[in-house]
Amino acid sequence: MDIGARIKELRKKHGITQEQLAEHLMISVQAVSKWETGTAMPDINSIPAIAEFFGVNIDYIFDFKRKNNAEVEKICDEAYSYRKSNPMIGSSIIKAGLEKYPNNDILLVNLLYTMDYEKNSDEVITVANKVIEETADDEIKYDALRFLAYAYHAKGDDAAAFATLEQIPELYFTKLSESARLLKGKTKYEAAEKQTWISFEILLQVIAEKAKYFETEHMHDKALREYERGLHLIQCMSDEEKICRFDKFVRDFNERLN
Repeated sequence: MDIGARIKELRKKHGITQEQLAEHLMISVQAVSKWETGTAMPDINSIPAIAEFFGVNIDYIFDFKRKNNAEVEKICDEAYSYRKSNPMIGSSIIKAGLEKYPNNDILLVNLLYTMDYEKNSDEVITVANKVIEETADDEIKYDALRFLAYAYHAKGDDAAAFATLEQIPELYFTKLSESARLLKGKTKYEAAEKQTWISFEILLQVIAEKAKYFETEHMHDKALREYERGLHLIQCMSDEEKICRFDKFVRDFNERLN
């Protein structure tokens, strides 16, 4: 629990300077700076005043949503097992979790994965905006922005979809990729393994999108080459147990080729 980081996040969100916060609390700017860098903690008597200033409850300052709660992770893992086979069951599991942990950002973003952004775009927009409002975790925020863009696109509002995507930074490395590069032992392997499958799925997705583009431009030979390339990549990974997760790509690519 990092109260200083929470205060900094609230201050940035509201466009408040350290000087303005310090003036309101009648303390020094140096004190606020020390909170935010983690070298000092605010006096317990200051917490209600800070919460009132930013219009949040005290629990929010202390981050009692317990994002790392083992039970929340267990709920998400159970829902994940149904993500592809039966999203409705996965959705029910997440919603039951939200009854116990209302507004938990991890549960909310996992709920987005169970929702049909094409058929229920308005509902997806509502949930995604709630995630963006609730979370202090950039990774979760960017995931929610992605679903928000999908929903806007499904509604035919490509301008809003593009504006949403513009809020996601363009990154050419990840924490996992750098961990795989710099760390050692089991931690290195686990980071590399996880990044492998994330990157592999993204690669197949963009191959499919390139092929769709070639189809719309009546460049059918190029489209077919993309689908064949995708199938070849999947074949290269066929000895991996996790490759079964990509059966949908196999079906889709083969249907396009036939």
